[in-house]
Amino acid sequence: MVATGIEVTGVAIIVIAAVVSTALFVSAGISSIGWPQAFRTYRANLGRGILLGLELLVAADIIGTAQTIVSRRTNIAKLPAVVTFGAIHGGIRYNIIPDQVELTGTIRTFDPAVRASIFGELTDVAEHVSAANGATVVTHIPEKPNNPVTFNDAALTARMLPSLKAAAGADNVVEPPLQMGAEDFAYFAQQAPAMFFFVGATSAGIDPATAPSNHSPLFKLDESSLDLGLRAMLQVTLDYLHGGAHGDVAG
Repeated sequence: MVATGIEVTGVAIIVIAAVVSTALFVSAGISSIGWPQAFRTYRANLGRGILLGLELLVAADIIGTAQTIVSRRTNIAKLPAVVTFGAIHGGIRYNIIPDQVELTGTIRTFDPAVRASIFGELTDVAEHVSAANGATVVTHIPEKPNNPVTFNDAALTARMLPSLKAAAGADNVVEPPLQMGAEDFAYFAQQAPAMFFFVGATSAGIDPATAPSNHSPLFKLDESSLDLGLRAMLQVTLDYLHGGAHGDVAG
């Protein structure tokens, strides 16, 4: 698979303090502007009363409300975007109120303007949700490090597709839509025409549509794909160096 666009992410730190009185695929683009965002709730000034446990309430409310950033306030008909939380850390025992909760997630976009808008929306959500619950919040979403959008140079991709088909077989090379994975290969593509492609690694007899992804603990690599990946890299490299005319690399 050949990827022509990969999304971008960014890192965010949200500090919440409770204010409580004694109460081989070739794609057109892989998204990504940034790295995982971290939302953290630090030590709160908790008193005794019905508001104990405010950090957990605020954290849960932020997660729920943040889902409207993409579903209700982003034009995903134009380009897709993601705001998701991948981890929640808080507390050490069921009957002890934690004084800190940490939410970790990621933002994925294909457009810098959309990225900036989502960063602002996420900050607003954190601040207003916290205020509505009687808490204060300090939000910081670092602009860097961020992975730019990874995109394939159209001319280079068109030139190298025959090489990939020679290595894998024409029926085994597909061009999927935009991909939401983040990829730092984008920095190379900023300096020179580039082409990014995936090598399928799903074993025979397993449906790729339902196979666990490479980020899953159930992921299983078909090591025969290493041979295909090597041959594909050799094919595109030799063909590029020889002006695009390809001779089959031995299998």
